[in-house]
Amino acid sequence: MTNAPAPEVGDAPDARAMWRAIHARHPPLREAIVADARVTAGYRGDRAEFRSPLDTAAQVVRLAWTSDAFLAQVLYRIKTRLQARGIPLLPRLAHRLAMVVAQVSIGDPVVVGPGVYIIHGQVVADGLVEIHSGVVIAPWVTIGLRAGNVRGAIIERDVSIGTGAKVIGPVRIGAGASVGANAVVLHDVPPGATVVGAPARPVAATPPATAAHPADD
Repeated sequence: MTNAPAPEVGDAPDARAMWRAIHARHPPLREAIVADARVTAGYRGDRAEFRSPLDTAAQVVRLAWTSDAFLAQVLYRIKTRLQARGIPLLPRLAHRLAMVVAQVSIGDPVVVGPGVYIIHGQVVADGLVEIHSGVVIAPWVTIGLRAGNVRGAIIERDVSIGTGAKVIGPVRIGAGASVGANAVVLHDVPPGATVVGAPARPVAATPPATAAHPADD
């Protein structure tokens, strides 16, 4: 994923220019699928190093067969590439298939970096959203929008989003942060922080336990 700024909807000369800017931010198809496969295999306890192009293809097919969520990711990657090439109808078919097989709905403006792990299905992301490499997304997660604003979240590297969490609106979740199960994130999350609750707030750091010393006689 490139480091270019996300397109401003209101400033784009026309809709086609906006979509070209979005498509340019997607990682190359093969790079993204292989990175997703390695991360998925690693988290599943499988072999994450692929020995050859043929082995890589075999592992991608195996993971797509055994993991509905990974298959949905592959379909999302294919959808973005077809859209970038201006191919009609087939992107919609890929999107529908991802929803059918895993209830994963990743909207057209969403840019997902290579090497993201979706644990299971039931994931929704839409709007001008960026999901960087190393992010782990649990089931029933929604990354959505506030009414009247098409700009969504920027989720930096190595963030973990727990089951049932909601990330709403143009917030930034800093690198290495953790979003607890069922949390509702409405504000920025600092890098490395853990947030829980609705609305989500950082968990106070627990001070290290101090060993008790017996009183001197």
